[in-house]
Amino acid sequence: MMKKTNLRCLKWLPAAGAGILLSVCCPMLAFAAEEAETYTPDLYASCWALLPPVVAILLALITKEVYSSLFVGILIGGVFYSGFTFEKTVTHIFQDGIISVLADKYNVGILVFLVILGIMVCMMNQAGGSAAFGRWASEHIKSRVGAQLATILLGVLIFIDDYFNCLTVGSVMRPVTDKHNVSRAKLSYLIDATAAPVCIIAPISSWAAAVTGFVEGEDGLSIFIRAIPYNFYALLTIVMMVGMLLTKVEFGPMKRHEQNAKGGDLYTTPDRPYANAKERDEIVKTNGGVIDLIFPILVLIVGCVIGMLYTGEFFSGKSFVTAFSNSDASVGLMLGSFFAFIITVVFYAARRVLNFKDSMACIPEGFKAMVPAILILTLAWTLKSMTDSLGAAQFVAAVMASSAEKLVRFLPAIIFLVGCFLAFATGTSWGTFGILIPIVVAVFSGSDENMMIMSISACMAGAVCGDHCSPISDTTIMASAGAQCNHVNHVSTQLPYAVTAAAVSFVTYILAGFVQTAWIALPAGIVLMLAVLFVIKMMGGQTKE
Repeated sequence: MMKKTNLRCLKWLPAAGAGILLSVCCPMLAFAAEEAETYTPDLYASCWALLPPVVAILLALITKEVYSSLFVGILIGGVFYSGFTFEKTVTHIFQDGIISVLADKYNVGILVFLVILGIMVCMMNQAGGSAAFGRWASEHIKSRVGAQLATILLGVLIFIDDYFNCLTVGSVMRPVTDKHNVSRAKLSYLIDATAAPVCIIAPISSWAAAVTGFVEGEDGLSIFIRAIPYNFYALLTIVMMVGMLLTKVEFGPMKRHEQNAKGGDLYTTPDRPYANAKERDEIVKTNGGVIDLIFPILVLIVGCVIGMLYTGEFFSGKSFVTAFSNSDASVGLMLGSFFAFIITVVFYAARRVLNFKDSMACIPEGFKAMVPAILILTLAWTLKSMTDSLGAAQFVAAVMASSAEKLVRFLPAIIFLVGCFLAFATGTSWGTFGILIPIVVAVFSGSDENMMIMSISACMAGAVCGDHCSPISDTTIMASAGAQCNHVNHVSTQLPYAVTAAAVSFVTYILAGFVQTAWIALPAGIVLMLAVLFVIKMMGGQTKE
């Protein structure tokens, strides 16, 4: 009997031990959590917070190697945060950085969307849809200029979301531009310049929804629409693209890429990370038709729009505009692309161009094609988390707030420059919106509405410009993936074009600060942009067809 009693007591020992352990550890865990919450690095909200992304960007441009450059930036951010201690550096980089960004549901949704798009592109190639479209385009598009104009037109038409824009335009137009010897670097630029710059002037887009969410206490959508004529960078970038094509102007590193492409070398540099993908794309069935490319893309567009409306509770009774403003782009794009994938599998099976087994075989192939973009995105997100933990946003916000009242007439131009730098350094345009727009609203709301509209537009334009230039921007990474171009090649060739558009936009914002109307400043900016292109052409920037 005594043994049974002892055995019963022994059964309770693990529970009792666990209780004692918890009673001892809980205060320690609470203390650790409290310490983690209250910990502030010595370099917090100082200019040093911007050093990690600056180092990463400079290294990427110098070494032409993006993975190690991004990691060096991450490492510097971790060292600054930890106060130069080894253990805290490692835990901050991996736990607060890489693991944290991969556990974020928004980021995971974007990665799933990216993988599904890669799979669908592979399916369209295997079904023969891309090849059929290439044959159709070869009959209707007769020149390099025509191929590039068609790329711009498609980019403008797909204005729902920049990620969707980059990958869809790239997969559709790549065979066409390859046939007409357009360099992959030029295709990347055309994709990137019609992604964010178009989305930021489209009232029905994920970007419009993001911006309206940051304008608290005001009619966000109305302000967004009124700010469109003042979004000089986006509008002048489109003018610049079309003007360069029609006048055959190329300059900077892009000129060499285009000259090499005319000789058959689409890449220029030895590093061709997507060469195998191109070889796989050429091994396709010949019984596919143009409908096998058009139908999946249309389903994808409709699916993504419905997905975004669903996340904004449109089907629960909210209005279309309200639902789109409140939508979750990540979840909406993920759901829309998933159902588009299912419908495409059934569609191909019904048409007998791709059976179920072949469709499933495209899953790993599509995933592998997107691995470079996924790696760069993950590292870029981690670098952003490092700059966030160092208070880069707070540093810029403090500088902005202190100078807001001193240079009122020049404020739109100053805000544009600050937005450019912040988005360039952090690789995020939406994050830049979130920092600058509330400051602008707080300064001008109820006092000078017209200046508030101009300044909000300058925030958006600067954020898009910096995002356009930055090698760690997710949109820039997506454009490289969509065109299947070396990422550093895309950044180095695009930078002179983006800087030119930014310089003209800066001058236009100075003019707008004084004339207080877009209907004088915008035409002046367009004339100035065309004049700059004319000067570049006279200085030897012209290429021959």
